[in-house]
Amino acid sequence: MTGLIPPILLVGCGRMGSALLAGWQADGLSPSMVIDPAGTAPPGPHHAVADISALPEDFRPAAVVLAVKPQRADQAMQAVAPWTREATVLSIMAGRTLVNLRTALPDAGAIVRAMPNTPAAIGRGISVAVAEPGVDATRRALCTRLLQAAGSLAWTEDEALLDPVTAVSGSGPAYVFLLAELLEQAGAAQGLPPALARRLARETVAGAGALLAASDEDAASLRRAVTSPAGTTEAALAVLMDEAAWPDLLRRAVAAGTTRSRALAS
Repeated sequence: MTGLIPPILLVGCGRMGSALLAGWQADGLSPSMVIDPAGTAPPGPHHAVADISALPEDFRPAAVVLAVKPQRADQAMQAVAPWTREATVLSIMAGRTLVNLRTALPDAGAIVRAMPNTPAAIGRGISVAVAEPGVDATRRALCTRLLQAAGSLAWTEDEALLDPVTAVSGSGPAYVFLLAELLEQAGAAQGLPPALARRLARETVAGAGALLAASDEDAASLRRAVTSPAGTTEAALAVLMDEAAWPDLLRRAVAAGTTRSRALAS
């Protein structure tokens, strides 16, 4: 798909909505509408309103992107339904299934679910998307362009996978931020000045991520490459890789996130 992105109605302009909007603007966005109660939408070729009731009745978006919290989904979908007629609906709300979305928006032209993550704010996000049966190539291409404006994209035909996707990549940046936070605290506990401990932790996590992204090797190979026998890294990893430590904790964390994602659909 080339040329300007066709008119979009973005419902919700928090962190993720704003990140997507910035990507669309950089990619070339036709005049669009944004529902932005908090007034945080960046400037661009769109008109932001605080409430759905302020939308022009004759506005006909090619796609309606639902970026509100799942707890506000029912109210938002009921209000926005008139603008979804024949439009492609792209939902990035956790837990809301295709069936749930179709029930709430029966006149939508097509419905697609996706789970992006917050590195979309710098164009480094990863999204996984699933379409309801019968969505044609043109509508898929539109959703692909909308999501790839903020990073990379994978499509799946199995909607059930979006629950563990949510727990791994949707919530995953928070796990990495926690690692940096705890690494900073541990360094300070060993006598590092707090400012230096913070700098070391942030730059180490960011640099390791960049190296992982740039390398053809898998994470395990990169880990082994910096682990000298009987060295300091091996001593530290013996603690972290104990079965009761990181391996068990991450399995439990992802399982808890997956369970919560499924619960949001009920």
